[in-house]
Formats: sequence, C-alpha cells, structure tokens
Amino acid sequence: METFKLIVDSVNTVLWDYVLIVALLGIGVFMTVKLKFLQFTRLFPALKKMLGGLTSKKSVGEGKMTPFQALSTAVAAQVGTGNIVGVATAIAAGGPGAAFWMLVSAFFGMATIFSEGVLAQKYREIKDGELVGGPAYYIKNGLKSKGLSVFFAIACIVALGIVGIMVQSNSVAGSVSEAFGIPTIGITIGLSIIVALILMGGMGRIAAFAEKVVPIMAGAYILGSFIIILMNIGNFVPAIKSIFMGAFSPAAIGGGALGITVQQTIRFGLARGLFSNEAGMGSTPHSHAVADTKHPAEQGFTAMIGVFISTFLICLSTVMVNLASGSYNPNISAIEMTEKATVMTQYGFISGFSVFGGMFLSICLSFFSLTTIVGWYYFAESNVKMVFNSKARTLNIFKAISITALVLGTAIETTFVWKLADMFMGIMAIPNIVALFLLSKEVRAVLDDYDSCVLKGDIHWDYEYENLEENKAKNKNSVLKKVLTTTTLK
Repeated sequence: METFKLIVDSVNTVLWDYVLIVALLGIGVFMTVKLKFLQFTRLFPALKKMLGGLTSKKSVGEGKMTPFQALSTAVAAQVGTGNIVGVATAIAAGGPGAAFWMLVSAFFGMATIFSEGVLAQKYREIKDGELVGGPAYYIKNGLKSKGLSVFFAIACIVALGIVGIMVQSNSVAGSVSEAFGIPTIGITIGLSIIVALILMGGMGRIAAFAEKVVPIMAGAYILGSFIIILMNIGNFVPAIKSIFMGAFSPAAIGGGALGITVQQTIRFGLARGLFSNEAGMGSTPHSHAVADTKHPAEQGFTAMIGVFISTFLICLSTVMVNLASGSYNPNISAIEMTEKATVMTQYGFISGFSVFGGMFLSICLSFFSLTTIVGWYYFAESNVKMVFNSKARTLNIFKAISITALVLGTAIETTFVWKLADMFMGIMAIPNIVALFLLSKEVRAVLDDYDSCVLKGDIHWDYEYENLEENKAKNKNSVLKKVLTTTTLK
C-alpha cells in the first residue's frame, strides 16, 4: 500500500506541479487570443441575459435542460469544498498573493470553458431520448478517436463518479459531525437517502435540484462573507494591498516570516484557481451539452458565467474573509499556517458570528459537497452511457456503485482519497486539453457563425450529431435493402 501511495504522490507531482499548470493555463491563453479576448466583450451581456431569463417559465423537452439549469448543474459541480478549504490552503501555502494568480487563472479559464461548452453542444448526441455530450463525445465525433474518447470516459467515471464522491461525502460527514455533534453513521444514512432520491429522478430531478439549491447556496455564502468583510471594513484596503503586493513580492508580507517565494505564490494560486473552477478539466461540458439553446455559442457564454461565479465571487469571498477577519496570520510560518488551513475560514466566520458562524460555514460546506456529489455523478453517468450503454440496468448498477462510494467515503482517511481524485482528474484533463487545442479552429468558426446569425437576425444551429445513432440505423437498413434487392433480381 505504501508503494502505491508513493506512486500516486509521484504522478500528482508531475501532473500538478508541471504538466497541468502549463497545459491548463496555456490553453486558456491560447484560446483567449484566438477568440479575441471574448471575456471583455461577452461575459457581462451573458450575465445580463441570464438574469433577465430567471423569471422565464420556458419549458424544455424531455431529456434536456434549460440553459440556467445547465449552468446551475455546472456550478453545483464547480463549487465544492475546494472553494473554501482549498482556497484557504492556497493562501496559507502561497500567501495572499496566491489570490491574484487565482483570478488570473479564472480570467483565462473563461476562454477555455467557452470552448468546452461550444464543442459539447456541437458534438452532442441523443441516447434513448436524452441528450448526452461532453469531452468523450467531441473527442469521438470531432477528433474521430474512439480510443482516446473511451480513455477519457473511464478516467472521468472513476475520478468523479467514485473517488470524487468519496471525498465530498467525507467532507460533509466531518463538517456536520464537528459542528452539530451528530454521529457520523447518522449523517451517512441521511446523506445516502437524499442523494439516492435525487439520482433516482434522473436528469429532470438533478436539474431541478441544482436550479433551486445552487443560487441559494452560493448567495448565502457570498452574503455571509460580505457581512464579515463589512464587520472588518478597516482591514479591507490592507487586505487588497496584501493580495497585489504578495503576488509579486510575498517576502514583503509579514517581514519575510512566511518564507514563501514568488514561484510558490504563482504555483498555488494558479493550481487552486484552475482546480476550483474546473476550466479545461473536462467535467462541466457534460451539463452544458444538454442545454436547450438556439446556438452552441450561447451556451459557451453561459459557461463563462460559471467560472465567474466559482472564482471571482465564491473563491474571492473566501480569500477576503480570511484576510479581513484576521484568521490568516502572516506572522507564523507557511508550514504551520498550511496545517491550520482547514479551520482557517471557520475561524473567520466564528470571529464575526460566534458559534453560529461555525454552524453557518458547516451548512455551506455540506450543501457545497452535496451539490458537487450530484453534479459529478451526472457527469460520470454521461460517460457510462458512452462506454457501456444507457440501459436502465447498467445505470442502476452505477448508481449503486456511487452510493456505495459515498458511504465508504465517510469512513476512510481523507488525504489519500483527495490525492487519488487529483490523480484521476489530472489524467482525465490531458485528453480534453489535447482535443481543445486540435479543435480550436472549430470553436472560432462557431463563434463567427453566431456573430453572422446575430447580424442576420436569425440565431440557429443545425445539430448534425444528435441523430447519429438513428442515421446509422437508417444507413444500415438502406444497405440491407440494397443487398436484398440485388439478391432478388439475381
């Protein structure tokens, strides 16, 4: 077992310290230039359109989601314990300046996730009356590589549908048990029942759950953070100053006691930002693929909002709570601070709301983890449908496996499971990044087509891959008829 742990640590070091930071940031910069810095021109119109559509009662067909439901499901997966505990760890290990680089990664990540959303829409298919899509599908249909698509799909199933669920359930059990004194077994049973009921309802129930819970969950956390910041308003300007100063001169914060280098600050900021918003990881495209929208570019714009919410709003809220409340202490070593990172944000809320603050954060963590479990399961299920089949029996078996993983996750040591999740998520990201680069011309072409449609006043797109299976069946029958006709004539 120790040998296996060493292998996992080695793989993660190579993946996250070298390969993925360069690849994820690189594809973000590349797509930003190729798409002519669309973050500046497309994000706020998309936000305005989304807010204007919140009151819309438009219904969609069976097996589809509204654009807002797709965004909510994506954000449900993006916003998890990493946005609280992970961000605290980043500023503990990389100093306040890590927050600056976190925002830099999110800025470029918007171009990446736009590309993922567009390709997921373009190459989506229909299986048993439901839309399915994601990297496995645009790798298969766009790159024409069945082997690479299966490789991605299997890595996604393990990373999100099994190991990832174990990590999140562990976080829920630990947080609730500590804050409310509820036995772990009780939390496990309750969580299993809630998740099972949601999953049994299929795409419709998952979408409805995400649509209702995510806005409340994110809004409550942002509001709570805002109140803490207001209560410590005198520390607001120094906190902002420490972020920008620490980004380029971390040794200047705390008189050099942190022992943090610029390289460490950039490394932890970029890594946590990329990991928290999942841009380029290949997870969120699964929900954006099934949105009922007129044009792939429109859902690409919506996907950008997910990164904005995850990093610019929620992650930055966590940073400011820690810096403004004083729970981040620049006068102790980075090593000691990192060890305390898991409770750092909790101290920030307790300083403002006393005991209720700890309970509030625990509730937020629980909902963040719950929505991530539901979102990640849905993404994994899309890949189960591609690798195996979409028959009810197969999907029910996978549901049972995921619920079992959830139960096991509450009873095992967290650190190693997180490392496993990091490894499989890293492995899954590589083929996705390759696909994004090789299909980048198509992303640009889709955006140009959208702009052309806007000028003509007719926004539409022909989804040629939706009836792929049906067309294959028709072609097969056509060939069979020709063979039979030829045989009869002879």
